[in-house]
Amino acid sequence: MQRPPAPRSVPLSRLTDNFLDGTSSVYLEELQCAWEADPRSVDESWDNFFRNFTGKAASSPGLSGQTIQESMRLLLLVRAYQVNGHMKAQLDPLGLEQRVPPQDLNPALYGFTDADLDREFFIGVWRMSGFLSENRPVQTLRAILRRLEQAYCGSIGYEYMHIPDRDKCNWLRERIEQHVPSNYSREKQAIILDRLIWGTRFENFLAQKWTAAKRFGLEGCETLIPGMKELIDRAADLGVDSIVIGMPHRGRLNVLGNVVRKPLRHIFSEFSAGIRPADVEKGGYTGSGDVKYHLGTSYDRPTRSGKRIHLSLVANPSHLEAVDPVVIGKTRAKQYYSQDVERKRNMAVLLHGDGSFSGQGVVYETLHLSDLPNYTTGGTIHIVVNNQVAFTTDPKSSRSSPYCTDVAKALNAPIFHVNGDDVEAVVHACAMAAEWRCHFKADVVVDIVCYRRFGHNEIDEPNFTQPKMYQVIKGHPTSLDIYEKKLAQVGQLKKEDIARVHDKVMAILNEEFQSSKDYIPKTQDWLAAYWTGFKSPEQLSRLRNTGVKPEILKNFGKAITTLPPTFTPHRAIKKVYEQRAQMIETGEGVDWATAEALAFATLLAEGNHVRLSGQDVERGTFSHRHAVIHDQKSGEKYCPLNHVVKNQKDEMFTVSNSSLSEFGVLGFELGYSMENPNSLVCWEAQFGDFSNGCQVIFDQFLSSGEAKWLRQTGLVVLLPHGYDGQGPEHSSARLERFLQMSDDNPFVIPEMEVSLRKQIQECNWQVVNVTTPANYFHVLRRQIHRDFRKPLVVMAPKNLLRHQACRSSLSEFNDVEGHPGFDKQGTRFKRLIKDQNNHAEVESGVRRLVLCSGKVYYELDEERQRVGAKDVAICRVEQLCPVPYDLLQRELRRYPNADVVWCQEEPMNMGAFPYMAPRLATAMVSVEHGSFEDLKYVGRPPSAATATGFGSVHSREQKELVQKALQEDRM
Repeated sequence: MQRPPAPRSVPLSRLTDNFLDGTSSVYLEELQCAWEADPRSVDESWDNFFRNFTGKAASSPGLSGQTIQESMRLLLLVRAYQVNGHMKAQLDPLGLEQRVPPQDLNPALYGFTDADLDREFFIGVWRMSGFLSENRPVQTLRAILRRLEQAYCGSIGYEYMHIPDRDKCNWLRERIEQHVPSNYSREKQAIILDRLIWGTRFENFLAQKWTAAKRFGLEGCETLIPGMKELIDRAADLGVDSIVIGMPHRGRLNVLGNVVRKPLRHIFSEFSAGIRPADVEKGGYTGSGDVKYHLGTSYDRPTRSGKRIHLSLVANPSHLEAVDPVVIGKTRAKQYYSQDVERKRNMAVLLHGDGSFSGQGVVYETLHLSDLPNYTTGGTIHIVVNNQVAFTTDPKSSRSSPYCTDVAKALNAPIFHVNGDDVEAVVHACAMAAEWRCHFKADVVVDIVCYRRFGHNEIDEPNFTQPKMYQVIKGHPTSLDIYEKKLAQVGQLKKEDIARVHDKVMAILNEEFQSSKDYIPKTQDWLAAYWTGFKSPEQLSRLRNTGVKPEILKNFGKAITTLPPTFTPHRAIKKVYEQRAQMIETGEGVDWATAEALAFATLLAEGNHVRLSGQDVERGTFSHRHAVIHDQKSGEKYCPLNHVVKNQKDEMFTVSNSSLSEFGVLGFELGYSMENPNSLVCWEAQFGDFSNGCQVIFDQFLSSGEAKWLRQTGLVVLLPHGYDGQGPEHSSARLERFLQMSDDNPFVIPEMEVSLRKQIQECNWQVVNVTTPANYFHVLRRQIHRDFRKPLVVMAPKNLLRHQACRSSLSEFNDVEGHPGFDKQGTRFKRLIKDQNNHAEVESGVRRLVLCSGKVYYELDEERQRVGAKDVAICRVEQLCPVPYDLLQRELRRYPNADVVWCQEEPMNMGAFPYMAPRLATAMVSVEHGSFEDLKYVGRPPSAATATGFGSVHSREQKELVQKALQEDRM
């Protein structure tokens, strides 16, 4: 870097304003250049500056002729400790990590020797925070080094100088350099000891009672328990009312019992095989259940100051870090519903493992959401339980960076590395993290460097892969032993006082154990608060009308198609809105985007929250939605759906382009949807096949969360799907995967309407491939107009968005008797749309019944009209899961002499055919319309790729399958 020109004289006060804030090196270089150019002038300025503070000249005998270069070098040494002191901190409780302190922490690098240790140096009084701001302008080198070592090289290593914000750095510097972590009162130490004894004795108790059980205990990091409890107490004192927690299996039972306060007898009963609620209350729904170290709970916990705080531990699978975005989404929803616009009262805490924090990509996806306007929660506290081994993998093989937490520096989060054996240091770091989050509304990381006393689980043998480490661990005292010894040495607590705490804890543990033997779990509260009154799968729900009165549709249709008179939209978008207004006015030709907007608007008017997020959803991937439009002159945004009702609440309708993330954003929306059932929460993939980037969320949460954890969600997933020549990556949303994960029985047909309604509730989710705007309107509204919640997976259209035949009349949206969509039960979503050729009630002359789903219907109907195939009926299965057996049976009876064909665009091993074939056969057998062997398939042959990348091949394949579907020849 080229040096700046040397000034004639340098205002040394500039250093006091800028040193150590990231720009100081520039001013130091200016000063050095000035001194080289005119040493006498600068030395005189320095001497005057020095005299103002000390009353002595810099060259006076009492200060040993201190020079400007020495002061500059001393200040650089101070900065080096602030930047790299953590590299010298005593973090590893096992003492196995061989770390060489950085050279820039060596005073010799700056020209100082042992002879200088007791020299007095002028360092001034700085306007920044920290010990340099104290009114002690002259200190010995020894005193300065002692302060720096205490602050930066003890049991806590601080990383914060990468943060570009000066106020944040000063805030941290003040607490690091002027507060002593171990300066706790006797009363405080007694509290810390009590909590540490609980955490330790809990693990010991489980180990004694269930010697061969997996529990993924916290041994080696028991200090987490007093640390978390201090964090919660401090957060509550600072105004936090609710904390949502996500964590892996390591230490989960301990956190459940000692932090979140799940009844200990309940935990113990789970070790003894437990009693399922259904064993007590016949017919009660218990789902499939999950292992005890995956389960969650919630509790209103009192704090030391007398306040109460709600703690919620979210259930999670074994997939490490997958729960992270779910927790953040749930926290954001809590903030919305409690009107916590300052993000002060609701907070998230995420616990991580060292291997997963550095290795799992969803960690960064979650961190990346932290400051996005429609995703931020005002900061998350991250706690890493750093065992220094990931299952059996050493750190050098599990990450490329010095620390497992380095990914967080990309978001300018401060990181506190702390020795897990020093409980007071852990407590201090956790309290400081809570203060940071509450003050700055930003993420912070506490890295507890600890160890794992046993293997990955209690019956694993760690000596196979880490023999040296476990030789040390075998003889290493527990953190409780270390702390009790410390307190005894300083005389803070007597041995008999400590023994009384042990006796009290053991008495309670034994009492809870005895109570667990006949413990009967309470009837499951399906979901608290907002979920009161919602049905579980075994409770019969009633079907509801989803139509809307015509006048209401017209009013809201006008609201969502009207732009402010001063707004200047793009001329093409202006035309779009004019066309939409015309649709509403005439009641004809309503397209997909308008139907969606009407569904959103009517739900908003009924008091429901609507949220839509995903990549490019504001405009829509296919430039069809235009929910947010931009003024072409000012750049201002306008969202008509924010103005549906008078005085509409902020964020009542939220549409937001997301970051380029699938896993993280879908997880976020899932968590958001779980907080309140009176909300339509939608995630839209840019293309349907992009959903495979978040397969963990579909597999472990969305498809099975209700069965495993008794937690419902009404999340809507919109996946653009359809074969239109865009190649193997943008054709299929992998419909077959969602159908494969559906849990309905292919060989059992509900025989009564009650059974049919129960089938809808008992199925784990719904999968639809909708073909009309009106039906899309109804399926969205159906999500809210039920007293239970199921995820909805929609194979969303692409070219149907503008297809002239894919239009609906406004009368199909309303609930007036006599219109095309009305039946004796009102206007609803059509699970199956019968043939539109108006055949007689029984059409014995129809030779072929073609069943299909999705956009291929329009191509089939067009070909049927072209060739005049009046003896072919085409029915659309709009809801694939659960299968509408009653409607399939009705159509099979309607055409008793017809061959039955399933037609699809996808290859035979993909799409709906593998799922539908056995179910169609079951329906056919039930009405004596043949069997599985009589079901014909028309579609693409089996394939490894979803589609061809050659446009001409696609066109030929599409033409052939449409033609063959209408012909008698079997493919």
